[in-house]
Amino acid sequence: MSRTFILALGIFLTIASSITGLVIIPNWQFKALQPIVKLDGTRYPEPYFGEQAKGREIYINQGCIYCHTQQVRMKGYGADIRRGWGTRRSVPRDYLMDRPHQLGTMRTGPDLASIGARQPSAEWHALHLYNPQITSPGSVMPRFEYFFREVYDGEVIPNDAVKIPRGRQASNATHIVPTDRGRAVIAYLKRLNQSYPLPEANQ
Repeated sequence: MSRTFILALGIFLTIASSITGLVIIPNWQFKALQPIVKLDGTRYPEPYFGEQAKGREIYINQGCIYCHTQQVRMKGYGADIRRGWGTRRSVPRDYLMDRPHQLGTMRTGPDLASIGARQPSAEWHALHLYNPQITSPGSVMPRFEYFFREVYDGEVIPNDAVKIPRGRQASNATHIVPTDRGRAVIAYLKRLNQSYPLPEANQ
């Protein structure tokens, strides 16, 4: 048996075992997973609808995954739960509706798996996206001003306008109004919530 054949066989077995362990077996293990349906008919996880789905696409296109994760680690494997990023660890069922998944690997910013539970206020998200320094002093997150229209003194203030705190204006604007894209991103962030109890999360 030549060395070339042995080398080729070794490469093949390495690739085959990797695909088996990382793709085939996990797919086989989790293919039967279904959402939990409660007695009142609500499901978890829920699919993304309307603005939530659009906001998810914008989230992906903006590259938010490069600074934020969406996976809460279990106790003993980090301080995620102690930091308040979630009430339990993330489990495979949490991602049934995610295509593609936004697990992420970098935590330049906090984990967002349950940001909708931690920050349910649309106003908070609007101010945070417009200027992260308003809600999170010292944040290195870039500003997403283009998700908003600024309103100045003397203009008619729409019902969905958010007041900019005094002294935090970057211009003479007094309020901001989310654009369609801004509302969609806010809807998506408010939807992120892994606080629902799941039986496997306690194992």
